[in-house]
Amino acid sequence: MSSTTRPTTSQMADNVSKQIRKKTLISRINSRWESPVAGYLFIGPWLIGFLALTLYPMIQSLYYSFTDFSLLNAPNWIGTRNYEKILTVDDKFLKSLKVTFLYVIGSVPLRLIAALLIAVLLNKNVRGISFYRTAIYFPSLIGGSIAVSLLWKNMFSRDGFINDILHLFGVQGTGWTNNPDTALGTLVLLVVWQFGSAMVIFLGGLKQIPTDLYEASSVDGAKKISQFFRITLPMLSPSIYFNLIMGFIGSFQMFTPALIITNNGGPMSSTFVYALYLYERAFGRMEMGYASALAWIMLIIIVIVTSTISLTSKYWVFYESETGRKR
Repeated sequence: MSSTTRPTTSQMADNVSKQIRKKTLISRINSRWESPVAGYLFIGPWLIGFLALTLYPMIQSLYYSFTDFSLLNAPNWIGTRNYEKILTVDDKFLKSLKVTFLYVIGSVPLRLIAALLIAVLLNKNVRGISFYRTAIYFPSLIGGSIAVSLLWKNMFSRDGFINDILHLFGVQGTGWTNNPDTALGTLVLLVVWQFGSAMVIFLGGLKQIPTDLYEASSVDGAKKISQFFRITLPMLSPSIYFNLIMGFIGSFQMFTPALIITNNGGPMSSTFVYALYLYERAFGRMEMGYASALAWIMLIIIVIVTSTISLTSKYWVFYESETGRKR
């Protein structure tokens, strides 16, 4: 008959001591990671990049905007002379600003409408829907690159793919990118075609809408169109608000398509957007101080537009967590 060996008092004390030391060590590690030092350690790479690559260049460009700095000469302080010249004398500033606003007004609403309609169509549980979503989103991955711009330019040329399609229907096309009346429209179509990122945001918003709302409205006799305007759009208003803000910011900075597709803003400056004019001043004429002033004026315009949208959002953006519209 075997006997069970019981731990002695000293062994029990050692075990308790080991457990206490283990718990103390764990608590020290947890408290160390809960301190602000750990948070700054993780955010450190981003913070360094923000300070060195964003904040410092912004402050430097603000200083240069009050100088006559060029790449060949040291900056010389001239006060607000650059801003005065831009706002009172520079005709190209007004021309490029007008073209930019035309582009923004045409591209942002069309892109949102296209993204919303496609998102509604893709919000179905059908076979192969994941493939369709990926295929439709793909153009947004390549973005407004030089390769895409060259492809778009060839498609809308006089001998391009678009005119070949129109020829099948007996329509004689023109050189769309070489016509002052249609050149800006080709750039608008390019950004509308790349609606994938906005579509994904809308898809996420559609997934969050409770199906009970549609079922209850169907019982009351509501049609699909009525459900779309009375349920879908109000519940998607936060997503619309986000996409609207991001669309305006991105459209105001459009540069590569206008440079490549229409040969630096042509024809007859019909696509001479603001970013092209800034580029011309900075690297064409080496007027970095003047270009910095142009950049800060554009920043102010973007802030004014986005702030206006934000101020008006309380009248049309609906949040489900609240009892009514945002106040």
